[in-house]
Amino acid sequence: MKQSLQLRMGQQLTMTPQLQQAIKLLQLSSLELQQEIQQALESNMMLEVDETESLKPLDDSETVVAAEPKSEDNSDFALDIPDELSLDLSWESIYDDALVPHTSASKGEGDFELQQSSKAQSLQEYLLAQLELAVLSEKDQAIARAIIDAVNLDGYLNTDLDDIYLGLTEQIEDLDFEEVVAVLHTVQNFDPTGVAAIDLADCLSLQLRQLPATHPHKKNALALVKSHLLLLANGDLDKLARELKVSEIQLESIISLIKQLNPKPGSQLQSVEYQYIIPDVFVIKREGLWQVSLNPEISPKLRINPLYAGMIKRADSSQDNCSMKNHLQEAKWLIKSLHGRNETLLRVAQSIIDKQQDFLEHGAVAMRAMVLRDIAQELELHESTISRITTHKYMHTPNGIVEFKYFFSSHVSTIEGGECSSTAIRAFIKELIGNELPSKPLSDDKIAVLLQAKGINIARRTIAKYREAMSISASNQRKRSL
Repeated sequence: MKQSLQLRMGQQLTMTPQLQQAIKLLQLSSLELQQEIQQALESNMMLEVDETESLKPLDDSETVVAAEPKSEDNSDFALDIPDELSLDLSWESIYDDALVPHTSASKGEGDFELQQSSKAQSLQEYLLAQLELAVLSEKDQAIARAIIDAVNLDGYLNTDLDDIYLGLTEQIEDLDFEEVVAVLHTVQNFDPTGVAAIDLADCLSLQLRQLPATHPHKKNALALVKSHLLLLANGDLDKLARELKVSEIQLESIISLIKQLNPKPGSQLQSVEYQYIIPDVFVIKREGLWQVSLNPEISPKLRINPLYAGMIKRADSSQDNCSMKNHLQEAKWLIKSLHGRNETLLRVAQSIIDKQQDFLEHGAVAMRAMVLRDIAQELELHESTISRITTHKYMHTPNGIVEFKYFFSSHVSTIEGGECSSTAIRAFIKELIGNELPSKPLSDDKIAVLLQAKGINIARRTIAKYREAMSISASNQRKRSL
């Protein structure tokens, strides 16, 4: 094959490092942004938190002035620093001491770490701690440990007692099955009440036995959970009353007592990790208009340190002077990117609020159908930008703290030819089910008819899909006789 030279012309879009950083900051959540800022403050000598003034709107001229060192402080070096890097370059290719991106090892460090929690005690650890205080022989303690190991998170034995016995016979000589049963009863007296139960009836019985003997409904409640749980589950109250030989009023009291019991005693010891949400913006009504303001706590106001900036000399090419110049450029880019992020966040939030004022006034039932394209076209931004700025961002509204994405939903046509958002339909379904009679719950067909009476065209299968998405049971499972 003959070799030859060819000249081709083409266009290729390449993002500058400055644009890459701006896009990265757009999609960070409030906690991730605080960690990013804290890391920048620790690694860049030119950055510092401006604690002299509170955060002001981005259109305020003072905000831009505070972000840059004044002319008298850096007039002799400002011209040496380019406004942008060349295309197809990265931070590391220009500066050796550039800001290091977060890694899995570095996450969670810094002053902005808000979610620190100690390891919670598991159910097994809790039971073993009580076992150490119990007066038992070494043999019984070994049996008890095997039983505790077989307790699941709900507090029930997940292994048959016969299997536990067979497993222990290989370790303990001359072991009787009655010994295992006796130790099981000891463990069942541990806290929480009802733990190490064989089944639901056993769990409820253990809790009922803790009641005083003088309790008026203890005997009948024990008889119910031991022999008639299926009748209670099926709602056959007439037959249940006949079996227990009690009146309807007495049966109500017995069932009320059983409802106070905990069917999953182990759940009391399960650790729950709470995630605290910090809103990115606040929505407040001023003089009849809904306005959006940025939460100053999520993005502290940064500025250039004038002392270090004044040390930079224009003609000095020493290593220290070049390092300070590099830090200054990084600081300027970060501050500019943060301003761009905050400005975009406010613009998008205000646009959402302008379109969803009915939600602020009347709640989720008044939510309008809206997609990302609607905001993108109004603000003349790309849909990907709207998607990034609305991900993991939260808004404090009169109806609670909601994610930006909550305002975007598909729509269903109405009889008049309009649109109704899926969020509003979910709110309607939840409201209808919340107001239904427990003895006559609304079926999906009935809910569809009621929504059609409101002018919303929706099929029964769509109702079922929305209901299941909200973790609401079907009508036959919601039916209650009492």
